[in-house]
Amino acid sequence: MDEIDEELIELLVENARMPVASLAQHMDLARSTVQARLDRLERKGVITGYTVRLGDIMRSERLRATVLLQIDPMKLAPVLSKLKALPEVRAAHTASGRFDLIVTLSAQTTEALDSALDAIGTVNGVRTSESLIHLSTRIDRRAF
Repeated sequence: MDEIDEELIELLVENARMPVASLAQHMDLARSTVQARLDRLERKGVITGYTVRLGDIMRSERLRATVLLQIDPMKLAPVLSKLKALPEVRAAHTASGRFDLIVTLSAQTTEALDSALDAIGTVNGVRTSESLIHLSTRIDRRAF
């Protein structure tokens, strides 16, 4: 990846629906050059899809939490299987340090969030958990 690819990705992060012709105009490049770069970035797996980013109004209507989990050794796979079954679980990342997993939750109500947290706490293999409820978003660079 070079500076042109990075600029292209930044433009798409701002507006994934921007037409190739507009991208080319912003970058002062030929449309075919931009299309070829997009095709290459997609083939290489740098760009894996184009999506909708929810605005503050939509996100503010949902409750979000991060759950830090300590997992029994050799129990990661069954724990992940149980987490996948919970619709409130949006992402799970392995981590180094005191916690083994970082889980992101999203729910419509406090009751749904509480229920998801309770369900996670009862999963066989979860030793301990610590929950952090998100209050407000100050910086959001989810594309990176």
